[in-house]
Amino acid sequence: MVEVVALVTTITGDFDRISMHGVRRSVLEAQISALELPLIEATIPAAASNAIYEEAIATALALVRQRHPDVRHLAFGDLFLTDVRAYRERLLPPLGWTPLFPLWGLDTAALARDFIAAGYRAVLTCVDTTQLGSEFAGREFDTELLGALPATVDPCGERGEFHTCVYAGPIFQHPLAVQTGARVRRDDRFEYCDVTLGIMEERREPL
Repeated sequence: MVEVVALVTTITGDFDRISMHGVRRSVLEAQISALELPLIEATIPAAASNAIYEEAIATALALVRQRHPDVRHLAFGDLFLTDVRAYRERLLPPLGWTPLFPLWGLDTAALARDFIAAGYRAVLTCVDTTQLGSEFAGREFDTELLGALPATVDPCGERGEFHTCVYAGPIFQHPLAVQTGARVRRDDRFEYCDVTLGIMEERREPL
């Protein structure tokens, strides 16, 4: 039995948004409120080096330890990238933490379908245009999207093909009213779709 006591995420200070995902702080705060869990932030500059990232993570985890002295494990959503898992397994033990990988090795196509069937809702906020068409930015993560993904793209975006913002699901106390907005291309590669809090028309088609 695992009890989740806090969440840790990385914020890019230059933009005041979740790193890579591009999600606004206001949306992040609404997510945290709906989840009823405390958030610990690791703040990094844009284009941070591994050394800067690791320093920020160490600082954030020290704060977690200060607030929760008995906590020793940090869970990740990694699925099958062995180099990423190995990096975490090297980084955390010297800091006094043991990484957990509860989703490791699961079939990602089945996992994506299960995510949708369970009632979770998400929107694609960032697309790597070297792997997936820019038109996918801003789309709902639903069965229609899964059917439209090229065979080369992992259904869960595990290789960084896309990133999402989850706005509803069983662990949320209430769904977030979000709407998609402006789009911008960064680094001649990443297509971002802004997500803001607002009124979103209720979906009526079956998933």
